[in-house]
Amino acid sequence: MGYFFNANLILPDRIDEGTQFAWNDREIVFTDRRKIRRLLKPEENLHGKYIAPGFVDLHVHGGDGADFMDLTAEAFRTVCRCHARHGTTSLTPTSTVGTRDQYRRFLELCGELRNTDTGGARVLGGHLYGPYFHPPAKGCHPNADFLTPQPEQDDDLLSFAGRGLTTLTVAPETPGTERLVRAARDRGLLVTAGHTFATFPQMEAAVGWGVRHVDHLFCAMSDRARLRQQQAYPMRAGVMEATLYHDELTTEVIADGWHLSAELLKLAYKVKGPDRLALVSDAMRAVDMPDGEYWFGATGSGELVRRKGEVGVTLDASGLASGVMGLDHGLRTFHRLTGAPLHEVVRMASLTPARILGLDADIGSLEAGKRADFVILDEQLNVEQVYVGGVPLGEPAA
Repeated sequence: MGYFFNANLILPDRIDEGTQFAWNDREIVFTDRRKIRRLLKPEENLHGKYIAPGFVDLHVHGGDGADFMDLTAEAFRTVCRCHARHGTTSLTPTSTVGTRDQYRRFLELCGELRNTDTGGARVLGGHLYGPYFHPPAKGCHPNADFLTPQPEQDDDLLSFAGRGLTTLTVAPETPGTERLVRAARDRGLLVTAGHTFATFPQMEAAVGWGVRHVDHLFCAMSDRARLRQQQAYPMRAGVMEATLYHDELTTEVIADGWHLSAELLKLAYKVKGPDRLALVSDAMRAVDMPDGEYWFGATGSGELVRRKGEVGVTLDASGLASGVMGLDHGLRTFHRLTGAPLHEVVRMASLTPARILGLDADIGSLEAGKRADFVILDEQLNVEQVYVGGVPLGEPAA
């Protein structure tokens, strides 16, 4: 049994100050002010530091020099260890555009490493992200196998549901996507819309099929201005407006301070609220690495991009190219730029993404009976220690 006292616990609806916290080798035991009936040790006194639930990252590609699309177990573990240093205790490995063989091997590895000891964050299942993009909306992704939905091909990939596949991203405007979405939902998958230039009516139809989430709000998506390039009048709404309008849709933001300005973060927070807006890293292999050129996707066959300070950019620096910071940075940045209450910002990095994945009964908040995944933060919200399943991990990120 582990204990801490004099801790400030970050709960979904408040911060409990001066509280005690106990866990065993897997689960949280209690989070309250009851008296612990034994002599407490000095090192168990947190002196008012925060205990937060472990972060849950819905959208992450790599870190510490590795990418999930390198397609080795060691690459997966490297990325998981990297993001654990930044407070992430659970994640969904996210693919890039690749080849059919790469998609299958990615999902196989997600299944092999799911809920195993990675030495870092827990693998919850894979996010198949890339094959069903609308190619003109690919952003910084490689040019490889973009797939048009076809039953035999789709069912082969969907056969990984319940094993290595948790989440599927689609572009609703692509012919055949309705059948794909309905088949994915029948298999229990979370279906998201991303890298899409769909119109508002196409997004409305997709909600009816079962799409329930939209990837990185404001990025690689249609809006009034983009659609006006094809039709001057009447002006039309796109994915961005549909995401903000439909209460059925949750979404996510990359809050690194470079992808989105403070006013866009405030808009997303005001319209969607902390229960329908998650923080994600969307991070590539350059996390915890120096500035320079890196492969986005598989080494040698992905897309070369550049880390420039706290963000990824294209080689000519004309566009954004993924994130390079952990979720702890996103939490601090969102809190600073929006002024949102700390407990709500933490919820957006923990309970909200857990609920989006349907896993909030086990992870995402500090509640008795849930997994003992938690993070100790100092007053400035820097990560001091990370626990996965009650076990402390190595040193946090500097």
